[in-house]
Amino acid sequence: MKKIIYNIMFCAIAGIVNAQVSIGGKLNVDGASTLLDFNSISSNTNGIILPAVDDTANALNSVTSDNNGTFLFDKSNNRVRMYENSTWVNLSDQGVSSSIVPNASDESNSNSGVIVGAETSNAKGVFILEASDKAMILPKIANPHLTVKSPYPGMLCYDTVGRAIAVFDGNVWSYWK
Repeated sequence: MKKIIYNIMFCAIAGIVNAQVSIGGKLNVDGASTLLDFNSISSNTNGIILPAVDDTANALNSVTSDNNGTFLFDKSNNRVRMYENSTWVNLSDQGVSSSIVPNASDESNSNSGVIVGAETSNAKGVFILEASDKAMILPKIANPHLTVKSPYPGMLCYDTVGRAIAVFDGNVWSYWK
């Protein structure tokens, strides 16, 4: 009987707990509305590297509304782009050249990826954050154009000095406020 009561209590608690993830040695997530948070030490130089695709049309789910909020590095024009309201928005100017190194592994090309915040998602991606009441806090870097010595095309972070989203297109940093 005790086991049944404990199992019921565990299931009830598990049903109301929301997953929050911290990355990079961070022990606590900032805020109750955060789904994903990164190490925010002042000396951080690590950002997110977005997936690089040859063709943005193949990167999308057939239901266009499922793609809103998709970020990627478009190798066809060397730009960091975001999908919003059925159109691609450029987050960087066209880079002169790209230093993307092709992945030579035998990995699967299936459409499944890691989903955080929900059991399923209609979005297509390698890493999907799915929550109606939580957001991701970007990695925080002070002056990424000065402190990140070897940025990779498609790198994304938050510049704590300029208070802007910073994206690297393989050639230059672009900033969004």
